[in-house]
Amino acid sequence: MLYALLYPLHDQYPIFNVFKYITFRTMYAVVTALILSLTFGPWMIRKLQQLQIGEQIREDGPQNHFSKAGTPTMGGALILVAFFIAVILWADLSNPYTSVLLFATLAFGMIGAYDDYLKISKKSSDGFTTKPKFIIQMLVAGVIALWIYSISPVAESTSITIPFFKDVMPDLGWFFFPFVMLVIVGTCNAVNLTDGLDGLAIGTVTIAVSSFMIILYLMGHAKFANYLMIPHLQGVGELSVFCGAIIGAGLGFLWFNTYPAQIFMGNIGSMALGGFIGTLSVVTKSEILLLIIGGVFVAEALSVIIQVSYFRASGGKRFFLMAPIHHHFEKKGWSESKIVVRFWMIAILFALISLSTLKLR
Repeated sequence: MLYALLYPLHDQYPIFNVFKYITFRTMYAVVTALILSLTFGPWMIRKLQQLQIGEQIREDGPQNHFSKAGTPTMGGALILVAFFIAVILWADLSNPYTSVLLFATLAFGMIGAYDDYLKISKKSSDGFTTKPKFIIQMLVAGVIALWIYSISPVAESTSITIPFFKDVMPDLGWFFFPFVMLVIVGTCNAVNLTDGLDGLAIGTVTIAVSSFMIILYLMGHAKFANYLMIPHLQGVGELSVFCGAIIGAGLGFLWFNTYPAQIFMGNIGSMALGGFIGTLSVVTKSEILLLIIGGVFVAEALSVIIQVSYFRASGGKRFFLMAPIHHHFEKKGWSESKIVVRFWMIAILFALISLSTLKLR
């Protein structure tokens, strides 16, 4: 909004020329979302307490988590509100990529919100049942895949990039659509699985989004893209502002979500953020690179798959003490804060490796 209102005035008032720069608007998107999260966080916590929207702890969960029962949840709404306001203020909303990313974030957030509603209202202790939730997620991802295809350059619309190989861009053809759907839905659910300890999910999401923010800016800048020999997608750099808004909103939320958490993000937050990251990976042709950027999310999801598969194959035995894998380390006696900080460190390592692939090609 500010870009559309103020940048056209730069001829008469040169100071408004700063709105042309993505870096300027990204920085202020971070600041805006951060201030909004910190300002409205206490009000959100009080409101959720008044409405008795508290966390439901599963009986088969870690014993030390029962003390968290009743902690305000669905705090992801705070992240989304701060994110949307910052984006509306600082992004160029006429950019075609902005609409698809806003849709992805909102759509998956709504799925998560309904999941939370079912749990909180006790209409279903486990929330949305697996099959219908997966079908709806796939339908939303299908819309996103078609949308991205329609706005991507024809030469690259169904191709993907392979990390470390500059000239390898296989064209998936029609397989591109189911592939993209699985990437987005997989990321959505992987981030959801990671949201099990205070500050774990939002911290790793912020680190992953920071990596994508750099990648987006470089891909959107013709000179940098040509120098690094990465695909140049005109206009995609604008999504750096979106990443800045998520980072600011996430850091503000982390202020209240760090151990011991005063509020949880709930599925409304984790699914929205997962959908956001999955969509970013498709827009930037980084679907394979996402395995590195989101290494922690991949490990969390794989631990669940391994646990379930081994349990069935072995007739009831467990591969991990508990899954997702962060609970395995809890069972081994690690403190919650130690697990979270160490997972953050691993996420930073993955982020640095992912950024190194831009040069090691």
